[in-house]
Amino acid sequence: MKFSKLIIAVVAASGFIAAHAQEAPRTAYFLDGYSYRHELNPAFMGERNYVSIPMLGNYDISLFSNVGVNTFLYPVNDPASKYKLTTFLSPTVDANTFLDKLNKNNHINANIDITVLSLGFKAFKGFNTLSVGVHTDMGINLPKDFFRFMKIGQDGDNTHYNFKDIKANATAYGEIALGHSHRINQKLTIGAKLKFLVGLGNISAHITDMDVRMGPDAWIVNARGKMEMAAGAGLKLPTKAESGAEYDTPSDADLVDWDNMDYDSFGIAGYGLGVDLGATYQLLPDLQLSAAINDFGFMNWQHSYLAETGNKTWTFDGFDNVAIKDTQNDYEENKLSEQLDRLGDDFQDMMNFHRTKGDASYTKMLNATIRLGAEYKMPFYKNLTGAFLFSTHIAGCQSWTEGRFYANVKPVKWFDATVNYGASTYGSSFGWMLNFHPKGFNFFVGTDHQFFRLTPQFAPVGHAMASVNLGFNVTFGSGFDACKPGKASKKKVAKK
Repeated sequence: MKFSKLIIAVVAASGFIAAHAQEAPRTAYFLDGYSYRHELNPAFMGERNYVSIPMLGNYDISLFSNVGVNTFLYPVNDPASKYKLTTFLSPTVDANTFLDKLNKNNHINANIDITVLSLGFKAFKGFNTLSVGVHTDMGINLPKDFFRFMKIGQDGDNTHYNFKDIKANATAYGEIALGHSHRINQKLTIGAKLKFLVGLGNISAHITDMDVRMGPDAWIVNARGKMEMAAGAGLKLPTKAESGAEYDTPSDADLVDWDNMDYDSFGIAGYGLGVDLGATYQLLPDLQLSAAINDFGFMNWQHSYLAETGNKTWTFDGFDNVAIKDTQNDYEENKLSEQLDRLGDDFQDMMNFHRTKGDASYTKMLNATIRLGAEYKMPFYKNLTGAFLFSTHIAGCQSWTEGRFYANVKPVKWFDATVNYGASTYGSSFGWMLNFHPKGFNFFVGTDHQFFRLTPQFAPVGHAMASVNLGFNVTFGSGFDACKPGKASKKKVAKK
């Protein structure tokens, strides 16, 4: 589909605004010296005051999926061919081999979080944070039966397919966040963060139900779904009637004309608010419990376009010329890149969206995340802790849940590290982080999803799960222990 133009525009626009809803990696949740723990739980206090180096303080890039590159691309079994890969649609790829690699629902998600500026400081009897940055995320969900339809197609004179929850989305928005954490007593600490959001762009297309009946003469398609799109006043999404494009019947006049979509100037696409809430509780001298909810709020998108699938059936002539044998004379015109482009055009033909509103507005809830953690100091070595973090991300059919086990070590005051293992909706993953925090600076590098094998194109083999988090920040001031309740009162008594 021609969504790529908007996705590129949304991502490009995010580079011009200093704002974000960044989230630190879950790997760092239990590292005391890590400056951005407050992104995961606003009750966590910084070890020292800090200020980020502009644009270098915190980068978090992640890709996670329950499928991989080797699910869709396969080697060409012909030593004489100069093309080494082909798609799953090639007749040289066995249908069962391909379909057995799929899940009931197949997700691919990518996130990029960049901190433009962040600082944390002790004041107001607690620890305070201010952060500014950019957040982008993209995702797609495709059911297994949809790939079965693409691969096998018509099987007999009359074949019927029905699949649900075909979904694609891309979002970029900015955030200015103000946070405060406060110790109620020696056991309980609470925290909250208020986020002011600036929308840069959003597209969400959701086919709730699609029915395909394949006969000897035609394929009859009926779909129910809607699309919402916003990228500021600079986005132009004409209908075929407005652009002068050809259409078959009067009812197709309001069909979205993807080929003439334009994005000619940057503009604010919406505004929103969000909050983070968190708490920690020292249940036992060596056992701390914690809980948080992040990104509870909404975004109102403006200057937007709304579209829906029509309430009628239409014919579709199949994924023509996508499944190409490498021995054919026209393989040059149908190599991998051409196949993927043609496949995108065929997707467009299947998703007939009729524009219902222009210059409209719509409101969406943020995708909230809930976390529950527990950390226990080992009795045989106090600088070693074992921990567990439960996380659940609420995002409709792209929601996920994860349990992650940790071993954290802090052999000296200025260095701590963690290794951890997580099992989630997307499969299992291995994470680690090295965190250096002597007086004067904090440097960290780590990942939630360590990959061990790559394709020649540097894509992870197996489930597409990979992430990297790194940053450099300047720290100053004494340790936060000086702000514990009762400390100041003891000093006053001593002076008397």
